[in-house]
Amino acid sequence: MKRTTSAYSTRKLCLLTGFIILFAALISSPVTAQEKKERKTKQTVAMSQPVYEALLVIQELVELEDLINAHKKITELQSKKKLSPYESAQIWNLSGYAYYVQEDYKNAISSYEKVLQQPDLPEALQQSALKTVAQLHFTIENYQLALDTVKRLIAIVPEPAADVYMLVGQAHFSMNHFEEAIAPIKTAINMYREQGRVPRENWLLLLRVCYWELKDFPNMLLVLEELIEAYPKDSYVLTLAGVYSELGDSKKQLALTEALYEKGYIDAKKHAVNLANLYLLHGTPYKAAKVLEKEMAADNVKSDVRNLRLLSQAWYSARNDEKAIPPLKQAAAAGNDGELYIRLAQSYINLEKWKEAAESAKKGLSIGDLKRQDTANIMYGMALFNQKKLSLARKAFQAASKDKRSKRAAQQWVKYVDSEIRRRDTLEQKLPELKARDMDAILKANQ
Repeated sequence: MKRTTSAYSTRKLCLLTGFIILFAALISSPVTAQEKKERKTKQTVAMSQPVYEALLVIQELVELEDLINAHKKITELQSKKKLSPYESAQIWNLSGYAYYVQEDYKNAISSYEKVLQQPDLPEALQQSALKTVAQLHFTIENYQLALDTVKRLIAIVPEPAADVYMLVGQAHFSMNHFEEAIAPIKTAINMYREQGRVPRENWLLLLRVCYWELKDFPNMLLVLEELIEAYPKDSYVLTLAGVYSELGDSKKQLALTEALYEKGYIDAKKHAVNLANLYLLHGTPYKAAKVLEKEMAADNVKSDVRNLRLLSQAWYSARNDEKAIPPLKQAAAAGNDGELYIRLAQSYINLEKWKEAAESAKKGLSIGDLKRQDTANIMYGMALFNQKKLSLARKAFQAASKDKRSKRAAQQWVKYVDSEIRRRDTLEQKLPELKARDMDAILKANQ
């Protein structure tokens, strides 16, 4: 199983520390005959001087990672006759630690189970061995056996500590039993609170993930708020913004994301586009455009079709067609998207740039695959009409009239174009030349 060096070192230190504490607290040091009379040591925790000295030697070998000789001496020591149950337990305890150091976890578990098989074990040693066995099962990812071992521990402990309940929660979590994991994790956290202690960060994180997996966002929100209060980190604030999004409260999501962005606490490459979308959602397109423009210039946001279209939409919504056109032209050319050309035509129409509008609309119509071809034809007709290209405009409006959604408006345009054509033809019509005598006759007739 893969594990980090730091995690292994920490675990090794914990096991060694536990062994040393038990060894120092529970054995009887070499004593004189006088001391034996003065002290009443229970037979169950008695240890002879030869066994005590041998364990010290083995412990030193293990620390030097001379494991071959350590195991050899453990075997020799175990072969001695008349070992007390406590002596046997401590020998197996040190054997388990030696196996752990060489990463032989199965034999380590076996050794610690041998510790537990000894009769009349001191409570501290029994509990320590069970905890170690549970943690070793976690190490080899045998989570069900880890859970079973923790239950054995709970059965012998009148008042289990918070970390014992956390082991139950961790075992369920590791097996994806998220609902079952929540109760023991909350029990451990509440025990800390009742003691006036701040719950451990990794405990709160584990509870947060359980709620996330169950899509229980209201409870996840409460855990995040506690995390931010006890362990303030920008990543937790950003996660909180995401939870507000899941809860449909995009206003709070925007407020948190904007604050983090302005303070430079979040990665613009990952979150600038999301922030721009939130600005657009809440009717502040100018801010959206400025964010995208800034991050594109800094190469934090790709100038691809999607983002260019978003930038153009932001400027367009901010009623700045001049700014909207350049990114839209780039997006339309790069994507060969008819819809983008029609949007570009609309911006040109807003600026009364009729030639460019007609060219863009024509391009969009030729590419096709438009949501509203009728609307595109009306825009094309308007651009042509304003260039005095009346016949071409009439054809565009006639094409639009084939769609019932634009039929009425298109027919009105056709009538208007026809009237303009007649007016133009009338103005361009040449009057007949009159001879002098004809003019005289007209003048006489009007006298």
